[in-house]
Amino acid sequence: MMPEHGGRLNQAVKRWGIPREQWLDLSTGINPIGWSVPNIPMEIWQRLPEADDGLVDIIRHWSDTPISADCEPVAGSQAAIMALPRLRKPCRVGIPAIGYREHEYSWRQAGHHIVSLSAVQSNAGAADDGEHWLDELDVLVWINPNNPSGEIIAPATLLRWHNRLQKRGGWLIVDEAFMDATPHLSLCSHAGLQGLIILRSLGKFYGLAGARAGAVLTEPSITQPLRRLLGPWSLSGPSRYVMTHALLDTQWQEQTRIRLQRDTQRLADILQAAGLTLLGGSALFQTVKIDTPVLLAERLAAQGVLVRAFEQPGMLRFGLTADEQQWQRLEITLQAITGN
Repeated sequence: MMPEHGGRLNQAVKRWGIPREQWLDLSTGINPIGWSVPNIPMEIWQRLPEADDGLVDIIRHWSDTPISADCEPVAGSQAAIMALPRLRKPCRVGIPAIGYREHEYSWRQAGHHIVSLSAVQSNAGAADDGEHWLDELDVLVWINPNNPSGEIIAPATLLRWHNRLQKRGGWLIVDEAFMDATPHLSLCSHAGLQGLIILRSLGKFYGLAGARAGAVLTEPSITQPLRRLLGPWSLSGPSRYVMTHALLDTQWQEQTRIRLQRDTQRLADILQAAGLTLLGGSALFQTVKIDTPVLLAERLAAQGVLVRAFEQPGMLRFGLTADEQQWQRLEITLQAITGN
């Protein structure tokens, strides 16, 4: 079955009979105070997208990607997630047991053998002592920071993994959809290394999920067949325009990093005050460990608060709120439900 995702607000409206405008939707890890999109000139809508519009250079500068690397703007990380499995013959692909489910779904659909990796396994020691599991893989997909656990793997460790895989012609794919709040942990400065593929997106940090805009940063031998597979105009003109201007707004980016760190700490404090056990998180969400995630999610939904439940293992992910009124509503609702 196709994976389920957060943000299915219309479905919640129908099930619970609560008008859309009365919901507090915390079911995604999308910045609720996103970058403000300017008016898009009419000519952008009237003309086909042009690859030489300067966007690639802007992405390189924004991500600190070397000139030796190749960059392919795509319709969000999802476009690359679906296409990359089709660039390799069936092989063994390691994917975290807890993580964004579209990765596993896409590789499995393309006929690859999936090796599910636990956090314990991936953290099992130094290169020559506890990382022999890498030798069983042809491709390793890693989400960094992980969604929904919030786990972050240090760049040095990822590079060590990449080196071990690359010696046998393997790939390391790093999904950095949630990396913008912590750019110092990104692998983009190493893009261009053989067999290293980095995915970036505007959806989460910039709060522009609807724009469907992202980039693949890798070596030319991978981007060339990827371009042929995706075909012309894979990223729309309006999305290229929005992406260009959002990436150039460094002042907004710096201010937003500060705000998100403050807000995610407030969210963590509220959840702990309600008696919930934090599992992990990022600058854009916090995840709690709970034996009955669906039950609590439904009790919250009955009050018009939408969160994301993960049954295996038991987890509940909470996104950030947009204003003080929403913070207070979340806190009061949790207190009423948990009795804390």
